Amino acid sequence: MTTSEVLCRQVSVFLENKSGRLAEVCQTLGEAEINIRALCIADTSDFGILRLIVDDPDRTVDVLQSAGFSVGSTGVLALRIPDRPGGLGGVLGELEQASVNVEYMYAFFITIAGDAVVLFKVDDDALERTLEVLEKAGVPVLASEAVYRL
Repeated sequence: MTTSEVLCRQVSVFLENKSGRLAEVCQTLGEAEINIRALCIADTSDFGILRLIVDDPDRTVDVLQSAGFSVGSTGVLALRIPDRPGGLGGVLGELEQASVNVEYMYAFFITIAGDAVVLFKVDDDALERTLEVLEKAGVPVLASEAVYRL
């Protein structure tokens, strides 16, 4: 698969760290019939970053921007990781040996054929090398379109 086929478009929403802002995002997406597939929140005392994998990332950006939210997008990889003790450590070890830095990651709440699905953000400059390392290690990378349908 090519890089463009495997990079999932993650939508990032910058939120004030105050009551109700997360609910507003989720309600806005619900009203637009956009389905959230995975999410992660990182916060500080003043603001948070909500990272989303959704079934329609382009429309999500449009809907949230129209609703007044500050929105961006980033490419992430969705990997199938063996769902067993040490499965994630093995994949991370392969990436570490290849000097690939994982900036952050989070997971879906589903499995595929006994494998967990984990989202990885790596340095953009290391993307091709990352894909080569994962292929050599036998770690399946899901196509972006398959991820949006999960």
